Amino acid sequence: MKKLCLQADASAEGQRIDKYLAVELSDYSRSFLQKQLKEGNVTIGEKAVKSSYQLSEEEEITVLIPDNKEPDIEPENIPLSILYEDEQLLVVDKPKGMVVHPSAGHYSGTLVNALLYHCKGNLSGINGVLRPGIVHRIDKDTTGALLVCKTDLAHRDLAQQLKEHSITRRYRAIVHGNLKEEEGTIEGAIGRHPTERKKMAINLKNGKPAVTHYKVLEHYKNYSYIECRLETGRTHQIRVHMSSIGHPLVGDFVYGPKKCPFPNLEGQTLHAMVLGFVHPVTKEYLEFTAPLPQYFEKLQKKLI
Repeated sequence: MKKLCLQADASAEGQRIDKYLAVELSDYSRSFLQKQLKEGNVTIGEKAVKSSYQLSEEEEITVLIPDNKEPDIEPENIPLSILYEDEQLLVVDKPKGMVVHPSAGHYSGTLVNALLYHCKGNLSGINGVLRPGIVHRIDKDTTGALLVCKTDLAHRDLAQQLKEHSITRRYRAIVHGNLKEEEGTIEGAIGRHPTERKKMAINLKNGKPAVTHYKVLEHYKNYSYIECRLETGRTHQIRVHMSSIGHPLVGDFVYGPKKCPFPNLEGQTLHAMVLGFVHPVTKEYLEFTAPLPQYFEKLQKKLI
């Protein structure tokens, strides 16, 4: 059982505790938090409170989070496109529509299921049962190069490179509109959206620093083909940053137009094209390129 302690500030005065928790503990679903309230796992002054309880400033809230029973994740014989592999790590070219790691209600068909089969279970165990070998992730509908670790040694080393922002990550994207500047840098802290828990947003109060560099590679009539280079790796970073300057990614229904002019497009046009890092054992710098996927090239031909 994990214990979370929160202190209500002035903005929480008079607010229902269920609504307050939904924002402050946005990593958990509303239904999950409601369940904890019903089961007496949310207390103020050691007294359990109901969902309708109205908060006062400076009240201390304790939330008990039950331990998760991690499910058994089964290996699955799912084909992988491998850009590089050795005894320490591998780089895979993730296809569109594939989830990286299992989550509640989605325990099969993921990249992890495929990796467990391919690597015969020989993956780093640092991130536990659900995320073995996963150092970083890309969205379900983002394609391209993804780094996976087979050993804990490789995982620790590459996680440190990520933390130091020394890993090369260059993406290709198609965005709405024509950017006025051929090159630019977007800086804006990214955090959880204050009201929509599945979205991220420019959040200067609670966000983490994020920097994206972009360069226009080609102009189309009403669109631009760009390269983005990440200094940081926040959730949905490119999608949020490009939307913040009025140029959301084509096909991004979360941060862009709800109607896409290309009905067969499934999700945002974003491809992790280049991935470079220092090998954790040989200390040699390695760089890999994932070719543009077919759906991306077909769309480009329509736009030219």
